[in-house]
Formats: sequence, C-alpha cells, structure tokens
Amino acid sequence: MKGKNNIAVGFLVMGAFMLYGFLLIYLRDFAPDKAAWVDSYSTGKHFESRLAHVHGNLFAFLNIVIGFLLLQYNDKLKNVKIISRLAILGIMMPMGILAEIYLGLPPVFVLLGAISMITSVIWLGVSFYKLK
Repeated sequence: MKGKNNIAVGFLVMGAFMLYGFLLIYLRDFAPDKAAWVDSYSTGKHFESRLAHVHGNLFAFLNIVIGFLLLQYNDKLKNVKIISRLAILGIMMPMGILAEIYLGLPPVFVLLGAISMITSVIWLGVSFYKLK
C-alpha cells in the first residue's frame, strides 16, 4: 500500500495550510496592525508567509496525486517506496519557510524539502516514461 501515507499526509498538510491561510486573511483584514501587514505585501515575513502557504498546499496536493498514482501502479513501478518517502520529505520545504519566519531557523529544511520533492516528481515521471 505504498502511497497511502502520501495521501494521508497530503490531506493533513493541506488542511493545516488552509487554516494558515485563514490566519493570513485575519492578518490582512482584521488584525489591529493590518495596514502595516498590507504595506509589507512583497517583503519580509508577509512575502515569506505567502510562499509557505502556496507551497504547502501545492506540495500537499502533489503528495495526494503521487500517493494515488503509487497505489494504482504499485506493482508496475520500481522504487515506489523511495519516491513515496521523498515526496513526504518534500513537505519540509514549506515547513522550513515557516520555521525560518517564526523560529529563526536556517533555510536548510527549505532546501532539503525542495530537493526531495523535485527528485520524487522527476523520478516518478521517468518511471512512468519507462512503464511498458
């Protein structure tokens, strides 16, 4: 059942980043310092938080799609387990952005997550290309 975890993680992460989107709406429309937040639209924490929100939902959706495909083609594809794990590790990218913003951590998790997701997507694409 390789791929099941990708689907589960994908939906859970998507739900979390959807909630984070509501926080961003609050900061834009209702927070006491909303004018300052709106003014910093393309810089600093505002920009980074939007990057995390968008990539979090994108990578969650990719995990759902990858998981579904891995479940459907589990017997026909090679390296399913590695592709699955790399896609899940890709979630480190948007989580790493949030860790930079809120915890001041270095961008190493962003890079590792991005490399993991890109590798899983390309590996799966090549696997499907080779499928007979």
